[in-house]
Amino acid sequence: MGAITPLGRDAESTWEGLITGRSGVRRIDHLLAGYTHHIPMPVRIGAPMAVDPGTLLGEDEAARFDPVQRAAVVAAREAWADAGAPDVEPTRLAVVVGTAMGGVQTSLGQHDLLREQGAEALLRLGTAMAMPAGPAAAVSIAFGARAGTYAPASACAAGAEAVVTAARLIRSGEADVVIAGGADTPITPVVVASFARIGVLSLRHDDPESASRPFGRERDGFVVGEGAGMLVLERSSTARARRARPLARLAGAAITSDGFHFLKPDPSGAGQQRAMRGALDRAGLQPSDVSYVNCHATATTVGDREEALSVRAVFGEGTTVTAIKGGTGHLIGGAGGLACAVTVMSIARSTVPPTRLSGPADDEVALDVVTGEPRRGALSAVLCNAFGFGGYNASIAFTAC
Repeated sequence: MGAITPLGRDAESTWEGLITGRSGVRRIDHLLAGYTHHIPMPVRIGAPMAVDPGTLLGEDEAARFDPVQRAAVVAAREAWADAGAPDVEPTRLAVVVGTAMGGVQTSLGQHDLLREQGAEALLRLGTAMAMPAGPAAAVSIAFGARAGTYAPASACAAGAEAVVTAARLIRSGEADVVIAGGADTPITPVVVASFARIGVLSLRHDDPESASRPFGRERDGFVVGEGAGMLVLERSSTARARRARPLARLAGAAITSDGFHFLKPDPSGAGQQRAMRGALDRAGLQPSDVSYVNCHATATTVGDREEALSVRAVFGEGTTVTAIKGGTGHLIGGAGGLACAVTVMSIARSTVPPTRLSGPADDEVALDVVTGEPRRGALSAVLCNAFGFGGYNASIAFTAC
């Protein structure tokens, strides 16, 4: 795995932050400067990356990438090193990187340049830097991948959908190794204000570190975060041939859609439940085989309630769950990739990271939400959920090797 998040520059520091209950949420007034001087911003908290990914790249490379591409490449390189740099033919190596916003910072910057200085001031690579396909292209070029490059843009499920797509590419025989995950760097005045406009963001400006409260009784919305989470998936026979030591097995996955509303999940939970049941079926698992569910849980009132309803419908009341967005905020298109990486780490380390929750859990959730201290013990199977605006649903079942 590889990661760059509000909790750290890599997967290890991110994991340590989750285990120890740190928060990456803070005031972001400086990131909104230029707007807040004359137009009050409705939200002034966010979860920016702990370090600028550009500082982890060469100067020339950083200059030709949008921040989301920088984050994707940094996390992908860490994942590749973590996998032992597989010796794979380029025509058997694929890349799948999901994002929701793509190079939104470049898009907005190019708009301002055109308006203020004219077309000659625009970046020559501005279009490539702005496209949602940019993160996948940047990773593909960095590794010389020639078995296909894919760029899901399925909102907050994009990173998880990328991992599902990677598994399908391997199982169909189109690739032996796939670099997959998600990345987003959406902290801009327009994006933050737009999310605020639809009423989905927390307004706890006076207590940023406690603003994101997945499954909390007093939750009031999510916190916009940024970063990337990446994995290297490999055909089992290829891994055995090079004597690799896999951290977990992707046993089954499913993607469904609600076909219901741009912003609201289907209140019946049917789409989410079909995704979870589909992942279990394809993995050959029963609900009782799953040690815990790594929930999408963004800390919105409706979203958490609907996911809890769906988890109870599939697994029953009292099911053990956790949610990482209390520490990281919501990485939007990067959330699913990071959740998958954390799930793999939890299996490899026999540890369930706690949900960072200020205040009591919501009794209506009726689930066993892991809070406070991490829970330790062997984990045979874990289900990871990612859901997105527009009714995108992805569930992935990981098992111990």
